[in-house]
Amino acid sequence: MGNDIIEIEVNDLSIEVKNLTYRYNQGETKVFALNDVNLTIKKGSFTAIIGTNGSGKSTLARHFNGLLQPTKGCCLVDGLDTQQEDKLWQVRQKVGMVFQNPDNQIIAAIVEDDVAFGPENLGVAPEQIRQRVDESLRAVRMEKRRDFAPHLLSGGQKQLVAIAGALAMRTDYLVLDEPTAMLDPTGRRAVLDAVHELHDKHGITVILITHFMEETVDADEIVVMEKGKAVAIGTPQEIFSDAEKIKKLGLEVPLASQLSEQLRTLGMKLPREIYKDEQLLKALSSNLGY
Repeated sequence: MGNDIIEIEVNDLSIEVKNLTYRYNQGETKVFALNDVNLTIKKGSFTAIIGTNGSGKSTLARHFNGLLQPTKGCCLVDGLDTQQEDKLWQVRQKVGMVFQNPDNQIIAAIVEDDVAFGPENLGVAPEQIRQRVDESLRAVRMEKRRDFAPHLLSGGQKQLVAIAGALAMRTDYLVLDEPTAMLDPTGRRAVLDAVHELHDKHGITVILITHFMEETVDADEIVVMEKGKAVAIGTPQEIFSDAEKIKKLGLEVPLASQLSEQLRTLGMKLPREIYKDEQLLKALSSNLGY
């Protein structure tokens, strides 16, 4: 990636979710999609949110930029309350969303026009728009396809364009709601590599909603959702060290955790905190005397 994308200052600002409850009516029944959730996402961090279908993880994500409003409690973005209509525009400039299906976000006939759409709506000067488009496409390594029609791109490339569109808005927080769910392994790898580089090199706060456990192992923190509640919050090591708890929630642990657990049942002495491939390889090498 190029190094000329604007760096984002890491400070004590954050997204704060306080006693957040969200319910909707299903006929005569009130359904609680979220129930008294408390969470802090620090600026500059990488947070993964996991859970089965219906756990509330995507509903929670839509509160971060005011797409949904709490029934009770609040969501604060750098101190801005998403329920205050006069603050909502500022909130959405700070929090960019990328959804599962990029076709639902791409609206222009040319890639660079789609990336420019957001800044144009903000009234950004034309010369600044060009600069933002250049930097954002370069950041996700799509500058060579700026003149392409989006329908000619692969699924992974479309997601990269959607991410570039969020970056062009100069968002501080990038929320990705299962962005790799519809992609093949090559597309998944390209999107994840871009997201990690944006976080690691440019300090962009990443909030990744996913059901692929391997995508969470490098996160700073994992939030586990079940039935509208945040039932566990911790580092990947803390979350995946209790594989049985994760499985009881209907989730899989990373492949390295599964393999190490199976090897322990066969008598091999391996640490319980293994959840990355490289950790497993190192432990196996040690056991085999390499």
